[in-house]
Amino acid sequence: MYKRIKREDIFKGRIIDVKVDTVILPNGREAEREVVFHNDASAIVAEDEQGRLIFVRQYRHPIEKEIIEIPAGICEPGEDPKVCALRELEEETSYKAGKIEHLTSFQTSAGFSNEVIHIYLCSELTKGSYNFDEDEFLTDCRYSLEEAVNMIFSGKITDSKTIIGILCYKEYLRKR
Repeated sequence: MYKRIKREDIFKGRIIDVKVDTVILPNGREAEREVVFHNDASAIVAEDEQGRLIFVRQYRHPIEKEIIEIPAGICEPGEDPKVCALRELEEETSYKAGKIEHLTSFQTSAGFSNEVIHIYLCSELTKGSYNFDEDEFLTDCRYSLEEAVNMIFSGKITDSKTIIGILCYKEYLRKR
């Protein structure tokens, strides 16, 4: 049985907090575990009126390149992930969803972070308005489901939430 006996704050940031926990291991020894704390996030698989999936292309500094992703964003403290998904969809794509369904939730990297991403399918889209964050520079792009799946396996889509969202959506359609 693992038991945390001490927690030390290392860094408190705008997006993440880092702590070091001292834990007792099942064998009775102590060990340190570095933990990144991050609010939950929501991501959206959205299909436009022509049946294409809506993606955003944006620069991601940690990997120093632009990538293709499904729209997504961090939940505000206490915010319902579904509300976050609807907000982020409009902010990043200018669309409002008439219908929203939960596809899946997953831990992004349970080995060092507590972050959970909730993926929703948004449909019955109507035009709203863009509302990018001041440090966000996005362009939208659209691909068919078949093109998106091919982009996963050709290495053009590498973002984990996007891969999970596309494949969950494909399975959702298969079961329908």
